[in-house]
Amino acid sequence: MIETLRERFFANPARHPGIEWDEVEQRLRERPRALEALRRMEETGGEPDVIGAEADGAVLFGDCSRETPAGRRSLCYDDEALRKRAKNPPSGSAARQAGEMGVELMTEAVYRALQERGEYDCKTSSWVATPEDVRRQGGALFCERRYGVVFTFHNGADSYYSVRGWRGALRV
Repeated sequence: MIETLRERFFANPARHPGIEWDEVEQRLRERPRALEALRRMEETGGEPDVIGAEADGAVLFGDCSRETPAGRRSLCYDDEALRKRAKNPPSGSAARQAGEMGVELMTEAVYRALQERGEYDCKTSSWVATPEDVRRQGGALFCERRYGVVFTFHNGADSYYSVRGWRGALRV
């Protein structure tokens, strides 16, 4: 997994300006759980790569596949929405899948930062972490890029579509 990440890191320098691979690799080797989470992101089509660094020194990985990862589509937002969906429920939820993988749903801010470094979700959309006040009212947020613009929309959290999935983020 480290070799795959190294190759992707050097092939896409615009995603992580100012970040050195040696520091990233050291952090990965010290955190085997993070490597396992990144492996799961890779297996489901996420193509994880470094997308930033935090003030505390943590490195931020995110899904960098051009479209929302193919292995994570047709899911409602969370398990509460899944339980409430009586007719034609999807196979699962984005929040549960993220938790099982050991990652978090991207926030809208992280999603927008990713979009500043490339064009993603031009044909698909991705659930993003939703504020509690929106979620309490039954909604959830998703983002996509159309016409060269990144949009944030809302939908019922129990909705699901074959072209909507989720993008993960992992602090290492």
